Amino acid sequence: MSTGKYKPKLYNSTEAESARTGALKWLNFKDWGLRVEGRLSQDLLCCTRSLERAMTENTTVEAQRLEATRHRQAHWRRWGPYLSDRQWGTVREDYSASGAAWDYFTHDQARSRAYRWGEDGIAGISDNHQRLCFAIALWNGNDAILKERLFGLTGKEGNHGEDVKEYYFYLDNTPTHSYMKCLYKYPHQAFPYEQLVAENACRGRDQLEFELLETGIFDEERYFDVLVEYAKAAPEDILMRITITNRGPEAQTLHLLPTLWFRNTWSWSKGSGSEKQACPSLPNSDKPLLSKAKSKDKDNYSVIAASHSSLGDYWLYCDPPTALLFTENETNTERVFGTPNVSAYLKDGINNYVVQGEQTAVNPELVGTKAAAHYILQVQAGKTQTIQLRLNQVAPALVTASPLGAEFERVFSDRQQEADEFYQRVCCFTRSPDLQNIQRQAFAGLLWSKQFYYYVVDEWLKNAPAEPSVSPERLKGRNSEWIHLFNDDILSMPDKWEYPWFAAWDLAFHVIPIAMIDPELAKYQLDRLTREWYMHPNGQLPAYEWAFGDVNPPVHAWAAWRIYKIEQKLYGRADSVFLERVFQKLLLNFTWWVNRKDAAGNNVFQGGFLGLDNIGVFDRSSELPTGGRIDQSDGTSWMGMYSLHMLAIALELSKSNPIYEDIASKFFEHFLYIAEAMNRMGRQEASLWDEADGFYYDVLHFPDGHQVRLKVRSIVGLIPLFAVETIEAELLEQFPGFWKRTEWFIRNRPDLTQNIACMKRQGVGDRRLLAIVYRDKLRRILEKMLDEKEFLSPYGIRALSRYHAEHPYIFEAQGQEHRVDYEPAESTSALFGGNSNWRGPIWFPINFLLIESLQKFHHYLGDDFKVECPTGSGQWMNLWEVASEISQRLIKIFTQDAAGRRPVYGDTEKFQTHPHWQDLILFYEYFHGDNGAGIGASHQTGWTALIAKLIQQVEEHED
Repeated sequence: MSTGKYKPKLYNSTEAESARTGALKWLNFKDWGLRVEGRLSQDLLCCTRSLERAMTENTTVEAQRLEATRHRQAHWRRWGPYLSDRQWGTVREDYSASGAAWDYFTHDQARSRAYRWGEDGIAGISDNHQRLCFAIALWNGNDAILKERLFGLTGKEGNHGEDVKEYYFYLDNTPTHSYMKCLYKYPHQAFPYEQLVAENACRGRDQLEFELLETGIFDEERYFDVLVEYAKAAPEDILMRITITNRGPEAQTLHLLPTLWFRNTWSWSKGSGSEKQACPSLPNSDKPLLSKAKSKDKDNYSVIAASHSSLGDYWLYCDPPTALLFTENETNTERVFGTPNVSAYLKDGINNYVVQGEQTAVNPELVGTKAAAHYILQVQAGKTQTIQLRLNQVAPALVTASPLGAEFERVFSDRQQEADEFYQRVCCFTRSPDLQNIQRQAFAGLLWSKQFYYYVVDEWLKNAPAEPSVSPERLKGRNSEWIHLFNDDILSMPDKWEYPWFAAWDLAFHVIPIAMIDPELAKYQLDRLTREWYMHPNGQLPAYEWAFGDVNPPVHAWAAWRIYKIEQKLYGRADSVFLERVFQKLLLNFTWWVNRKDAAGNNVFQGGFLGLDNIGVFDRSSELPTGGRIDQSDGTSWMGMYSLHMLAIALELSKSNPIYEDIASKFFEHFLYIAEAMNRMGRQEASLWDEADGFYYDVLHFPDGHQVRLKVRSIVGLIPLFAVETIEAELLEQFPGFWKRTEWFIRNRPDLTQNIACMKRQGVGDRRLLAIVYRDKLRRILEKMLDEKEFLSPYGIRALSRYHAEHPYIFEAQGQEHRVDYEPAESTSALFGGNSNWRGPIWFPINFLLIESLQKFHHYLGDDFKVECPTGSGQWMNLWEVASEISQRLIKIFTQDAAGRRPVYGDTEKFQTHPHWQDLILFYEYFHGDNGAGIGASHQTGWTALIAKLIQQVEEHED
């Protein structure tokens, strides 16, 4: 009986030689006459070697590309989907004194105003320092502007904060970006910009958002499917295929403008608005140039030449367009600021030429820093047209046959097949076609969400382009304490439109599914975050660009440990160098937490909102209306979890360096003090554990010394479950010094060990357990967590108990009522911008950690320890089965039910029933606590890509 596992093809000697000959045929571009001094280029030689290894080893071609990249034999990641989906409205582009980023640089200005710190576009790519960019632009003949970038509402315009109002789908991507696919749906009629703004402005926070489908713009399928695909023939040779399908009932005209441009690095100088150098990473750079190049075959293709002082020379080969259009990527100062333009050709020149018919808006000399191939396509109803392009470093003089000829399709076919083989191997346990589709799109979204992130805070603070001077408020305002921060990297974004900036705790969850397909990338992300040009000199990790000094949960030791173990399991590599490097930096961060976030010095931690936005009855990051402080159940539990993962890493490093054994003992001691504080404060302190309720709560300390438990049943009381770790018996035998010090604490400090799981008892397999929560408390917490009237939803664990639907928590302070109600969908509060909600919905990162914690408890307690699941059902499960049950409920959010409907799409019929929509998956930020519908940011892959890991775990266990 087949297990469904992928079995890679192994070649015999004759097949291998035949395949090698065929591979060399396309690798040396013989079909279109490329000759480079009579030999293959180094990149092509690397391609050849990778393919040969894949044919003779138990691996895939894509895996070999990753190996070549890992060993620095080829730079397959130089080009990728590194454009943002939104650069306007970001902190980086904001030079206002007030820090009003959404207002300072708007969507309306974006077509006319040059960006400084990054670029955006639709389904676009760039090199890894975003010097040269490519994306598509579209015009349906009805819009008032070219569709060059995605539209959405700002934080002030949306009734639930910022929100993209477009339909685009990341369908495929490989770790080296050897194959990528993205779909954008573009209406025939004028895009309803004003209607979307006006209707959402009329809606209150108690109403649903007004979505693009509700405007009727897609009725009768009156839209184009614009499918953008990329395939790499070599690291510096990128094939592009744009397929336009008219889904509507009538023929329609579409203007397609594949656009190539340079990021503006020449218009900025330190200390003034008239500039010379903007990019410290590109010193002494000259202004780059795009120009029309001569081609040998004018009938078959046109060519745009791109020359950059540090990137080198590239050529974009295009199917014959109606025209090539050139302008400059420079600000239209007259339109944006009301001041005379310096240049005759501006960023919005192509827009003005196509949409407004301004013939003088583009450069007749066919040179500039922004260029587009203009195609005017008449697409019949239900029909498709395709445009091909190719970007590489092969000069037209070296081409003897068309770069867009027969070999073009062959390369695309090969890359698609190799992508299939790669994911079949990675996801070898996933048998259901529906699950395969979900998992594949989750990985695609994760990889498409990589972005070039450039931000030099010191320079940003001191240099304000277009402003007469730098305001004193700005120099002392946002991020002014982070002048060391110098970001110039490819980083994983939560959502490249809604959150086009790295977020420290989000990133820790991104790296888990990334590690399944590209552990080097996962390690790189954590390594960057802990480097000295990111981490504050005091040890704090930067949170996100809106406020680098905000405090997020300390989950990075957990993430580092998980990456290490995933790579070890899936790829057979134990990268102790990575583990040790990150561990050393996390020692600084742990010390920062201990010194800064334990106000009373009693091992109970604060930390503020800790990524959970509106979870509390008060804004925990601001001054309390009561005065005093809050001892946080979640903050303290996170630190317990932090201690345990630092302990686990220290023991692993002790295998090669005994000095870490002492450090492991120190983290064991830290954990004991934190766990004891969670469960039994001193006589003068209220415990975070409420014995009567069988639950953990935050404790409010008033200035006069009295204390009150804030009895909100939320995930704040579940997070203590995360602080759990098992230690194998053989590991204790390997480190007798650590075990001796552990036994001393058990014997001599019963005050620290009596209320927790502290390794005193042996479990299954003689394992030992460290946990804040042990048997009795565990049962009581799970009784609530697994109650469908409280936390357990048909689609996972809610962030707030449904108990509060009928029993809101109300607290009065200074004559004002503060309350927490169960809200399973969007927030009705403006707290933290109102665009996220932790008072009822389902969040993947918390659910993932709960599942993992239950698995660890099962690893120690075994099959005999059972709880009722769901509570009151009469059905008893061990903790592994409970973890599997929660996993299945989460997966059910995305899968089709018996009627073919996906809970993620709620009542949106187009997504539920239409064949051109129903298999397109969006990975939302969070999900409705009762019906599983997606809410918040719609491309949060991001941490919702954890679904790919959950599918793998569940399918592997079932197999």
